[in-house]
Amino acid sequence: MDRCIVLVDAGYLLGAAASLLAGEPSRSRITVDHAALIQALRERAESETGHPLLRIYWFDGAPDRVPQPEHRRLRVMPRVTVRLGALTRTDGRWAQKGVDAAMHAELTELARNRACSDIVLVTGDGDLLPGMMAAKEHGVAVHLWAVQAADGDYNQSEDLVAEADERRVLDRAWITQAVRAKELTGVCAPPPAPRPEIAAILSAPLPDSALSAAAEHPAEERPRPPAAAATENGAQERLPASKGVPTPKDLAALRAPGAQAVQHPATATLRWSSDKGWVDRPGTAAEPPEAASMPTLAQLTTAEQRWADREEDITTVGGDPYEVGQVFARRWISRLGDQSHVQRLSTMYPRIPHRIDGELLRYAARFGLLAHKDDQIDEHDRYAIRAGFWREIDVPAAAEHAGAGD
Repeated sequence: MDRCIVLVDAGYLLGAAASLLAGEPSRSRITVDHAALIQALRERAESETGHPLLRIYWFDGAPDRVPQPEHRRLRVMPRVTVRLGALTRTDGRWAQKGVDAAMHAELTELARNRACSDIVLVTGDGDLLPGMMAAKEHGVAVHLWAVQAADGDYNQSEDLVAEADERRVLDRAWITQAVRAKELTGVCAPPPAPRPEIAAILSAPLPDSALSAAAEHPAEERPRPPAAAATENGAQERLPASKGVPTPKDLAALRAPGAQAVQHPATATLRWSSDKGWVDRPGTAAEPPEAASMPTLAQLTTAEQRWADREEDITTVGGDPYEVGQVFARRWISRLGDQSHVQRLSTMYPRIPHRIDGELLRYAARFGLLAHKDDQIDEHDRYAIRAGFWREIDVPAAAEHAGAGD
């Protein structure tokens, strides 16, 4: 039949794009507009083969073969079929299992059944060579597309390149229609307005374990913290650095049985979005009643809203950690019957009440943020998730405060 089919090895396409645009093959270093990418693949395939598209097959790996948000968005797009292999961890590295076998099986079956006249392969794996040869024997023209290599060299099997009927390179200009590198600014989200609690957190002494580790590495060997950043009102605020800032785990160590006592400033109140890491003034050992009484998003959400939320997550929410925090906060605020909760929550900054924080992180886990992090959300992603949450909370809280002042 005079129509074309595209088989995409997502691991190759997005990994090579990350190498080209961000300098390393980690897909976490890029953001992808999947709708734009699918449309670009379709238009180019139809242009180069001269035949209409039958279907795009998207092959990717996922932990336990459970579809991630990007897979759920892709599989509801017209003319797109998603095939998932396993994503397994060996010797500290993640690897796809079963993706090549699935591509080989699909390639040979399509050719054997004469489902199309042209097949476009976006891959670099030489394991597909027998499938390519079988497709050619069944009278199918095989087009092999490569992503422009960052170093100008090949990033495909030479045997695969030699066997293909047609060869094309997806260059930087084409890739950047739908893929871009994430900007690294030293922080993972725009800084909120200056708060005195942040200064208390940043000035807190570290546990002895952290101090001893710092002593082992002279100052000139340690990475420098990011410089102060200017906020919207022109004030300078010190931004959290990846090293040297007490995390909830560090603060919990200060209170652990047998831990050596550390002197804190008499007026310091160290608060974080983890109960175990909350260091209080003497005599205040529990969460304030107003925090414990705040409803969770699950308590505020009806069955109909839950279904609509799921649809929005699949079709609209991109999965960027900062955006995830914003979406969660917007839903929570819009469903609150008592908006005074927003003002009370704002006074607790930077600490999110434990129940709401746990729910926020569980929601974020739906977007694949656990897939490459040993089943834990990366510390910088947690910063971004909570920063997005606080940015949405601060907008109505500031408006309410301004209204009360009038």
